[in-house]
Amino acid sequence: MDLGVLLQALIPSWNSVLVLVIFFAYLAVAGSILPGKLVPGVTLQDGSRLHYRCNGLLALLLLVGLLGVGSKMNFVSPTVISDRGLELFSTTFIFSFLVSCCQFPDRSCSKGSSLEPHITGNLIHDWWYGIQLNPQFMGIDLKFFFVRAGMMGWLLINLSILAKSVQDGSLSQSMILYQLFCAIYILDYFVHEEYMTSTWDIIAERLGFMLVFGDLVWIPFTFSIQACNNDLEKKYQQVALGWWLLNQKVELTMAAAIANCFVFLIGYLVFRGANKQKHIFKQNPKALIWGKPPKVIGGKLLASGYWGIARHSNYLGDLLLALSFSLPCGISSPIPYFYPIYLFILLVWRERRDEARCAEKYKDIWAEYRRLVPWRIFPYLY
Repeated sequence: MDLGVLLQALIPSWNSVLVLVIFFAYLAVAGSILPGKLVPGVTLQDGSRLHYRCNGLLALLLLVGLLGVGSKMNFVSPTVISDRGLELFSTTFIFSFLVSCCQFPDRSCSKGSSLEPHITGNLIHDWWYGIQLNPQFMGIDLKFFFVRAGMMGWLLINLSILAKSVQDGSLSQSMILYQLFCAIYILDYFVHEEYMTSTWDIIAERLGFMLVFGDLVWIPFTFSIQACNNDLEKKYQQVALGWWLLNQKVELTMAAAIANCFVFLIGYLVFRGANKQKHIFKQNPKALIWGKPPKVIGGKLLASGYWGIARHSNYLGDLLLALSFSLPCGISSPIPYFYPIYLFILLVWRERRDEARCAEKYKDIWAEYRRLVPWRIFPYLY
């Protein structure tokens, strides 16, 4: 392994900085001026309620359209990301680190406000987990902004990989499946962007390095790791754009392709269905679930639909989707399966953390819910 080649590929350039700045500037402007549904967030512990302009789908489609026009007019290369993959990775990582170091308490907040800093005195802890629940910059909610940037960045990386495969004449059935599954998932996310406003990350997690890095680096760069090439002996250009399906020829049988589609479809139905049910329940606790009145524990916990099958059924959908993104790469190497393996470990850890938090918050109500719904993620297994 030539570490010198890898280190050279990781050195940020001014071009990669410019790409990142333009991307963030576009998102800030588009998010502020484009029309979109104004969605009220959940009521926070201090009684406050933030509002989110959900215009991510329009912003994404406009951005892809502008990039397409720019590519046709030779203003921008469609392979700019795949050509500078590691540069952009290191640039985004450095940006995430700096943002996490620039956490300043908002002294104008009233006591008990969701914007009030939570400082433990442990610098590492506060840097990693953050000190503010809803930090804003120039009127922009940073948590909502960063997760939007990460999801859009994932699609842009994939489109650049797709352009490179077409340019190289290496477009394959596996690449088409991978691109199709990811595109459907990302577009669906923005169609239902308002559901994000009621997720744990938005309503409960403070913005620290863990969340910033997760949104800006982890989501776009590791969710596309199905493209990562482990051959660092190749020349610099191949390292910088050497994603898996660009450099490995994978032949799937028709049966394998159909099975892959079924895994994606089941994962999508469970993931989207569970999150939709939880969001609707939070908005209207009396809304029908699967055509029936919802079963509610203690007036707070939904025990119907997917949430009557497993306490964290959305995690099962997430895992199946992650697996479907990797299956087009075949089984010749474990590298493309880094994402689903990592996600499994992460979600099991998060599930246990969620269990502890819910047990503390809901007490006897949570105990009753656990009795009625004994399965955590996998029905009849775990």
